[in-house]
This record gives sequence, C-alpha cells and structure tokens, in this order.
Amino acid sequence: MSKKLSVNFAGITFDNPVTTASGTFGSGMEYSEFVSLDKLGAVTTKGVANVPWEGNPTPRIAETHAGMLNAIGLQNPGIDTFIERDLKYLYERKARIIVNVCGRSKEDYVEVVERLSDEKIDMLEINISCPNVKAGGIAFGQKPEMAEEITKAVKKVATQPVVMKLSPNVTDITEMAKAVEAGGADGVSLINTITGMKIDVDRKTFAIANQTGGMSGPCVKPVAVRMVYQVANAVKIPILGMGGIQNTEDALEFLMAGATMVAVGTANFFNPYATSEIIDGLEEYVEREGLSGITDIIGCVH
Repeated sequence: MSKKLSVNFAGITFDNPVTTASGTFGSGMEYSEFVSLDKLGAVTTKGVANVPWEGNPTPRIAETHAGMLNAIGLQNPGIDTFIERDLKYLYERKARIIVNVCGRSKEDYVEVVERLSDEKIDMLEINISCPNVKAGGIAFGQKPEMAEEITKAVKKVATQPVVMKLSPNVTDITEMAKAVEAGGADGVSLINTITGMKIDVDRKTFAIANQTGGMSGPCVKPVAVRMVYQVANAVKIPILGMGGIQNTEDALEFLMAGATMVAVGTANFFNPYATSEIIDGLEEYVEREGLSGITDIIGCVH
C-alpha cells in the first residue's frame, strides 16, 4: 500500500484513513475471511462496558428506504471477555485498534478506560450517546456540560488518545464538539445514528420492540457530511467522519468536508468488501489526481 494514504490522527499515524464503524464489524472475526484486518487503517470495535449488557428485546433491527434502524442496546460481553477474546484476536492479526467504550455512568466509563490503559490499542472512542442513569436517562452527548464532564473524567485516566463520539440528536453539533474539546478530547467522531421510527402496518405496531432506533445508512449521509463540515470549522481537533459511507466517492466527501479519517458502517452488512474497496479506491484517486498524499484534500472545501 502506498504511503500516500497515511494520516496522522491525534498524534497516531495510520497507514490509511479507513476504519470501521462501531457495532457494524464486531471485532473483525466475522469479516476476516473477506477483509485482511491489517489492511484497514484500524478496526473500531463494538462498544464495550464494564459489565456484560444484554441489550434490548427483539425485534431490534428494521430495514428502511436507503438505510436501517437498529435498537441493539449496546449488547456486549463486558470488558473481561473483551480483553481475553476480542483484543487477543486482533493482536494476533496485527490490526490497528480503536476501542469503543460505553457506560451508564461516569464511573462505568472510567472503569473501562482504566482496564484498557495497559493494552496495546491505538485510540479510545467514547460513545456518549449512552443514557446517563444518574441524570434521568438523558444521553451524555445531549448536554454540553455533561459531555465536557465525561470527557475530563476519561482523560484523567486514559493512556491512549480519546475520541468522543458525538450524537447528531442535538440542536447544535458544534456546541457539543466545543464542549468535548474544552474537556480535553483528542478528537471527535461523528455522526452516531439519528433517532427514527418505523411502523409495521400489517401488524399495526412498531417494527422494533424499542419503538425507536438509530437510523443509519445512505439516508443519513447528507446530514453527516454537513455536521462534519460544521465541526471542522468550529474546533481544532481532528474528526473521524461517518454516516452512510458506501464507496470511495462517499469517503472523499467526508475528507473534503474536513474529516481526517472515515468509518464504514452499514455498508459492511450488504458488502463485506466495502472497506477494502474504499482503500483501493482512495489509492487510485491519489495517483489519478497527482496528489502528494490523501492529506492534500482534507478540509479542501470552503
């Protein structure tokens, strides 16, 4: 692979700017027969908490036009199993690793980050779209002061760069980005899913048991690109952009809007080769355009 795809994100150099969106790739086990994990810029793992989470009742996935809804509920085996099984697997395959962390309280997040402090992972992605049980279920990422507080708490114990994953379900995404930057975040990740709903007209009830779910896929891409552009012009920390990326052109949009790296999510479900194809496409683009590197186009649209 050409060194022209190399990017620096929060002081960490990655061979290329393509990773996976948390929750869409597991820890790579399901996809290893389709994609060489060490070819990816990094593998972003499914969210992990301090204890196992059962997730929401079924049905919890529904297709929509140009996308999908999910209400998995961040089901995960907990940090003990994650370290022993998932991280061990990724280490063996020489993958670069971004661990997504979830929690229901500030203490939950801190515990997981502390447990990961001695692991050989590249970055932490902190999912602040989780409901804060100590604040009546309001997501950490929906109030700037809460987002800043959780960022500060995590940064105190983290030994790896901290990337805060922002929720798009807010009035002003730049306000949230500025809050986590003030809290010491090394980068931001956006967007997480947009809250949506689907009705099963035959059964005359909700298509998913949770009533609402996170909408992802191509349908959210224009919103995601807009938010990446806004945040890129509001903060100085780097952005990991995502939301409906299916191909090289989609990835280029995010990079030109100001993202330093991109994550492929829903596309993995219908095209398990998507990440690899996008990396190849970016390499071809750099050569065709005669660029010194992919970084030449990051934030080039004004």
